[in-house]
Amino acid sequence: MIVDNAMRNGSITMATIHLVEGPVGAGKSTFVAELRSLHTAAGFILDAWFVRLYSPDRPAANLMEWYAARKARCMAQIWITACEVLDTGRDVVLELGLVERASRESFYAQVREAGYDLAVYLLDAPRDVRRDRVRQRNREKGPTFSMDVPDAFFELASDHWEPMDQTECEIYDVQVVTWNPGSASGG
Repeated sequence: MIVDNAMRNGSITMATIHLVEGPVGAGKSTFVAELRSLHTAAGFILDAWFVRLYSPDRPAANLMEWYAARKARCMAQIWITACEVLDTGRDVVLELGLVERASRESFYAQVREAGYDLAVYLLDAPRDVRRDRVRQRNREKGPTFSMDVPDAFFELASDHWEPMDQTECEIYDVQVVTWNPGSASGG
């Protein structure tokens, strides 16, 4: 009752989900770090969770089926944990690898149903620039490195990315982040 009244008269603001999306090598992980600092927010990067939890068990065959099941479990746990943080009044920054439009739409609906505020950021860069950045990240293994991304996987992931169209950008007020060639390499 007290919390409901405080929210209605504006003394408590709703925490925000900051969703960062884009193709591989666009600089998402670097941008997530900047957003986390700016908003004093917890960050949840799917690749980091996935590598920590599942990479040692990666099979030689049936990789896509294996990956899809584990990605779904990781995302479910990230969502539960992010909601716990949001419910304390703190923002979260998510990088979930929602490369298909249908996956993003499903996530938008989940956020809407839960009643959280959502800010969406789209990062992109030309494919050759992204490829070079991924190769550099593979060599340097700096702060945004979570796993080696071979050229073949880069090409597959890049081909799989479904760009956000004008309608999606308008509906969800997507903030397009311009790639800065002087920035550090990111994911």
